[in-house]
Amino acid sequence: MDSLKRFVESNFFQRFVIAVIVLNAITLGFETSSEAMALAGDLLRILDRAALAVFVCELTLKLLVYRHNFFRSGWNVFDFLIVGITLLPAGEGVSVLRALRILRALRLVSVVPSMRKVVNALLKAIPGMMSVLTLLLLVFYVGTVMATKLFSASFPDWFGSFSASFYTLFQIMTLDSWSSGVVRPILEIHPYAWLFFIPFVLLTTFAVLNLFIAIIVDAMSVSEHEEGEATRALVKADHDELMKEIRALRAEMAALQETQKS
Repeated sequence: MDSLKRFVESNFFQRFVIAVIVLNAITLGFETSSEAMALAGDLLRILDRAALAVFVCELTLKLLVYRHNFFRSGWNVFDFLIVGITLLPAGEGVSVLRALRILRALRLVSVVPSMRKVVNALLKAIPGMMSVLTLLLLVFYVGTVMATKLFSASFPDWFGSFSASFYTLFQIMTLDSWSSGVVRPILEIHPYAWLFFIPFVLLTTFAVLNLFIAIIVDAMSVSEHEEGEATRALVKADHDELMKEIRALRAEMAALQETQKS
């Protein structure tokens, strides 16, 4: 069992799984092309089944090695669910299940350490992001109500209702043709509308959204620091253990020399 564990945790096995995931994602992409399916449809289907067989074997080996501890890792549960979804029996929803096969590409997140770090940082940033999201929604609510009352009569398609105003302001926040497509036509009828739109863009796009980036970067820094501290703790523990063994050897050598002298 120890040899099997070493094999599952080896770099060769991890790289092989990554290569299979990438190859499977490429073949699933080719399946969206009618020309590729007409030319090599049978080969693509065989490669897809072979990749699925590799994933099933990988999970089986991990279950044998880790047993009940397998499900204590969130990444293992993620892999299990992704592969399990594509193993569901095909029925009336066969097209949906076939589309869900591309979810296997997401397994790259669980097998590539750098991607895992990014996802862990995002998860740790969620509490802070929720506060910023609440602030953003509050700004959007106030802006939506104001825009509906100010511009609904002149531009009912954009601001005729709460939902229409909300979507228009979301478009403005993303800077998608916000000036030439939305604001300039409004300025022709409401010359002072810039007093509303420019502060809204500055507040949402350049202030609040940048807070999301700041929170994520801070979470990644904290995650890196914690990993560094854990690594240093392991190195220190190994160093202390080694020094303890060296001291014990010195004591034994000293005792042996004293015995030889006497």
